[in-house]
Amino acid sequence: MSVAATNFDRWIRSSFVEMNTALEDLYFERDDPAQIEGRGDQIKAELLSEGQSLIAPLAAEGNTEKQFDAAFDVLGNLGLFLAALRRHELTNPDRETESPYRDCSALGMHIAASIGVAPRFATAHLTTHNRAINGVQKSFTSLHDERLFLNYNLYGILGYKRAGAALMRIPPIGVSAPGAALLLEEAGAALEQVTRSNKTLFDNLDVARFFFCIRPYYKPYRVGKDVYRGANAGDFAEINQIDLLLGLCRGNDPHYAQILEEKILFMMPEDQQSLRKCLGMRPLLDEFLALAPGSAGEPWFQKNCKLFLDVCEAHGRTASQHQNMLVRKYIEKPADNVNDRHLKQITASGPPLPELIASLQHLRDLRMAAPRDDIETAHWKLAALRDALGK
Repeated sequence: MSVAATNFDRWIRSSFVEMNTALEDLYFERDDPAQIEGRGDQIKAELLSEGQSLIAPLAAEGNTEKQFDAAFDVLGNLGLFLAALRRHELTNPDRETESPYRDCSALGMHIAASIGVAPRFATAHLTTHNRAINGVQKSFTSLHDERLFLNYNLYGILGYKRAGAALMRIPPIGVSAPGAALLLEEAGAALEQVTRSNKTLFDNLDVARFFFCIRPYYKPYRVGKDVYRGANAGDFAEINQIDLLLGLCRGNDPHYAQILEEKILFMMPEDQQSLRKCLGMRPLLDEFLALAPGSAGEPWFQKNCKLFLDVCEAHGRTASQHQNMLVRKYIEKPADNVNDRHLKQITASGPPLPELIASLQHLRDLRMAAPRDDIETAHWKLAALRDALGK
């Protein structure tokens, strides 16, 4: 990394965290923690001034030595800074037609265009590509609940990555291969790890701290003239590889295709390539259904198909957890007690909360293969496989 990039990184890991934490403590002590105007104005001014002074030489430098890792890290630090400005209402896409921070936008767009990602911080910046120094990774604040949230988000993502990687190895060898059973067992075990990590998070994360002090850093903000939605915990390839390879979701489903199109630039470039490769593979569900008429009684079918159904159920459980525990407990219910004027921009992805909830429920029901009259799910196809197994 260049000297300018190193200096900015050091600030993001120190003074930036301290100022954000001080502001969150000021907000949180109010009767209405969502009312942040008029609190900590001197700290906000210092945050803005110090950040801009460190970004100016980076903007002049451009794409930090043309190395992906260095450029991606700078983009993440820049994105964390802009997200903090958005959180503290030093910028707001609703009252602007373009970002007031021209150096930041120029640097973000320059890096993003050169490495093929969105010009803002993404999930990877705070999880899989968040380098620890002396055991501490980057974050917005030093609040215990934010550290807990980031750690268990990472644990969940790593579990999904294990499961997705295992399933991607099955199509080349076929569902009847002995190795397919081993890979399905690996995918199932990884998804069970996700379930355990989710439960630990849900049992320990403070609702008010998450809603008022963590979630606001994930709001949309402008880079140049365009508004980019907040980082989403699902912005990595493997969760979609699981959807597609199991056959629970389909790339030609307009609703699901829109999800893929919308998230592609929020993923690492290698994830983008892996997801595109997966879209060309035949779902394992279709393979088992095609082989069932002549092979249902075979030992390999009885074993591998049961393991396949177990993986589908495990994936459905994680989807149910996310919607019924995380979204309901940490977003829907707290939002019921928030003043209406704070609700407009409550979601990281941008749309109004009811619209976001409906979309998430749609995705949950696809992943659970729930029986629905209004959308096509894999419910009846999985039922046909269970019948083939003699259940």
